[in-house]
Amino acid sequence: MTSLSWLLNLRRLILLAVLLSCWEFASRFILDKTQATLLPPPTGVLAGAVELAVSGELWKHIRDSLRREFIAFCYASVAIPLGVMMGCFKWINEQVDPIIEILRPIPPIAWIPLSILWFGVGNTQNQFIIFLGIFFPILLNTIDAVKNVEPNLIRAARCLGATGWNVITRVILRAALPQIVTGIRIGLGVGWMALVAAELVGANSGLGFLINDARTVLRTDFILDGMLSIGIIGLTIDRVIRYSAKKLMPWSRALNA
Repeated sequence: MTSLSWLLNLRRLILLAVLLSCWEFASRFILDKTQATLLPPPTGVLAGAVELAVSGELWKHIRDSLRREFIAFCYASVAIPLGVMMGCFKWINEQVDPIIEILRPIPPIAWIPLSILWFGVGNTQNQFIIFLGIFFPILLNTIDAVKNVEPNLIRAARCLGATGWNVITRVILRAALPQIVTGIRIGLGVGWMALVAAELVGANSGLGFLINDARTVLRTDFILDGMLSIGIIGLTIDRVIRYSAKKLMPWSRALNA
């Protein structure tokens, strides 16, 4: 990368640097001691992050949260074949769609009290909440992607002798894949937010638990460290999926925009 490219990339951070400088100045010279405790400066937040990282506590909570997200995503992936079937077969869509439309508007957080009664406080309860956050975005994007496949592609495949199953796997699924990936990106983002909400009230580890536990001992630097970790990890997950999709599906204009 040339020096000019580095300068262009650094230019994007000007506003962030200004905001951090204003935050640092306000916390040190404008706020009183009590207020500064509730809003520590960026240098204090960084020191708290180093403390958590050195002790290993931060990595433990990140690992537990990511494990729950991954397991829930594996279960929620059933939305892809279900969405393909609902998009391809009208009778399946007619039977399943009313159930989906009743359950979909219920936010995952609303399920927390019931999930605690069903599964208790622990990994299963958290994974159930994340599953709900991931499942519906993937399902709806898959259905919409399948229904919007160019009809001429399907007719051409059938004229060339493709059977019904081959049309679904070789034509419809491949054509719908870019939008399905978009659904996965959205679903993982919603699931990551739902995970933190679930861990706030029903977990003994994870980033949500870290934030809530830090609140009880008035460690606002740890709270902000947990929040920043959530944001950075969420951004990283999205970028990894998007980069991988670009490499695997270079024909997709939506992913390469």
